[in-house]
Amino acid sequence: MTEFFVLPEFIIFDLTHSETLLVCLLFIWTGFVRTGLGFGGAALGLPLMLFVRADLLLWLPVIGTHLLFFSGLTLRRRLHHVDWAYLRYALWFIIPPALIGVLGLVSFSALWLNLFIYSVTLFYGVIWVLNRAIKSQQGWVDKLLLILGGYVAGMSLTGAPLMVAVFMRNVERERLRDTLFVLWFTLVTIKMSTFITLSVNLHFIEAICLIPVAAIGHFIGLKAHNKITQNDIVFKRWVGTGLVIVSILGLYKLYQSVCINEGGNISECWDTSLAGRWILGSLDEVVSLVL
Repeated sequence: MTEFFVLPEFIIFDLTHSETLLVCLLFIWTGFVRTGLGFGGAALGLPLMLFVRADLLLWLPVIGTHLLFFSGLTLRRRLHHVDWAYLRYALWFIIPPALIGVLGLVSFSALWLNLFIYSVTLFYGVIWVLNRAIKSQQGWVDKLLLILGGYVAGMSLTGAPLMVAVFMRNVERERLRDTLFVLWFTLVTIKMSTFITLSVNLHFIEAICLIPVAAIGHFIGLKAHNKITQNDIVFKRWVGTGLVIVSILGLYKLYQSVCINEGGNISECWDTSLAGRWILGSLDEVVSLVL
């Protein structure tokens, strides 16, 4: 009789109950950030998801499906608030590097992809903690940020802060969030189409099952949007601190996995000085890869 009330061992992605609960909380968080800030759901959620399962191609299709769903839901009556003229101009610089980034996503090893994610996230975290903004005051800088943002977005959907810096200078504040939603919708459509062409598993059923969970964060973010934008500095400092901690832990975890796989003993793999040198060297390689 008691066996009737026992839940299955696994629920989604072959995760345990505790891991499934954690994933649900993370998708509430990404939904909240996506609508609360208007960007950054993937950038602030993906590094945490990689702690649950270090597989970028597992999470990105799910995040992409949610972006398409919630962006479409938000925009269905707000397309007249979109700055179509500037969006069309910006897409000329964003789409080509985004396509290159998508090809890199399906070509690079899991180690390099995870290293890329944590490195980009660490960069965002540091500038937010220090209250530094990615700013553009010249046309050529705008184009450079759009190109870099497109590449990072194509690789990992975490290029939003780079592109937002440009859109904030060129789009009216009242039209900014809706214009960005159309941009995300466009980029994710390209990414998902590429996934389908390359026969990447979209995990569509799991994505649909997680939509009600993400909807909780989505609607909380809609309600909190004005308060977040009014307290933008405080919010970003707290989030930035968390991103720095998560990124350092993630890089350290990657170092340990590489060290153990290469036959290192436990004491060597726990040596923080060796880890520090490995992380700094790897960050240099990631920077050269992006540039």
